[in-house]
Amino acid sequence: MTAYIIRRLLMTIPVMGLVAVFVFFLLHLSPGDPAAIMAGDNASPESIVEIRHKLGLDEPLWRQLVVWLANLASGDLGRSMFWGDPVTTLIAQRAEPTISLALTTILFAVTVAVCLGVVAAANVGRVVDRFVMGLAVAGFSVPVFVVGYLLIFLFSIELRWLPVQGYTPIAEGILPWLHNLILPTLALGLAYVALIARITRTTMLDVLAEDYIRTANAKGVARAPMLLRHALKNAAVPIVTVVGIGVALLIGGVVITETVFNIPGIGRLVVDAIARRDYPIIQGVIMIFSGIYVLVNLLVDLSYTFLDPRIRY
Repeated sequence: MTAYIIRRLLMTIPVMGLVAVFVFFLLHLSPGDPAAIMAGDNASPESIVEIRHKLGLDEPLWRQLVVWLANLASGDLGRSMFWGDPVTTLIAQRAEPTISLALTTILFAVTVAVCLGVVAAANVGRVVDRFVMGLAVAGFSVPVFVVGYLLIFLFSIELRWLPVQGYTPIAEGILPWLHNLILPTLALGLAYVALIARITRTTMLDVLAEDYIRTANAKGVARAPMLLRHALKNAAVPIVTVVGIGVALLIGGVVITETVFNIPGIGRLVVDAIARRDYPIIQGVIMIFSGIYVLVNLLVDLSYTFLDPRIRY
């Protein structure tokens, strides 16, 4: 197990290196000039050239790449072109809202989706099953920002139950913190619920068709213990896998959700950085999100050994 973990961690180094190179060239070769944006619409060509020189953008791309990779290897994500602060500081200042939204979404989505998937599998072909599958199709079909605006219109404008936008730090109280996170969590979690519920239902149907389940039914084992203790436990590996894969969906949805609900998190920071062509912030956030995704998938792989004793590394 230890050797496997070390090997997987070492494999992340070239992966993150390729991500860094790809992101660098994708940003620097795409249209737009940070110096021109910083200088303003009425700036002279001389002032733009001066800003480019100050930012080091007039250096050859290969030299900028080498400097970026060297700084990255030492843990330095650089400084924002516009604010001048270290990227790590800016990300740390925006981390709490994003982490809060991600955690509440994962807890909500996994709990609701697994329950829906189990209920649908236990009532396959019935009204409940059709309702769950219809919800799953809607979750995949409707974009996050559409769901967000619909929730705002219903619960904030019409019913006036929840705030339209904003974020309350957890230090100001659990209830105010949750109050601001309910709508963003619902909007972001719908697609995640749809993904996990479909996989849970499909996997549960496969397990319920096994001989040992039929034997348990023949012996008169109660329905609920049979579903939860025997069937769901043996269906856990595919479910955990799709939970890990869905982290990518969650990361992408955070950016949109924070923009819709005006949450001052990392997603909003990325949107502002893209508008200003602030390369260090965009590159830094992408590298952090990529590292989180790789780490989550490693944890998912390690969880297999606890869920299925037959799996060994």
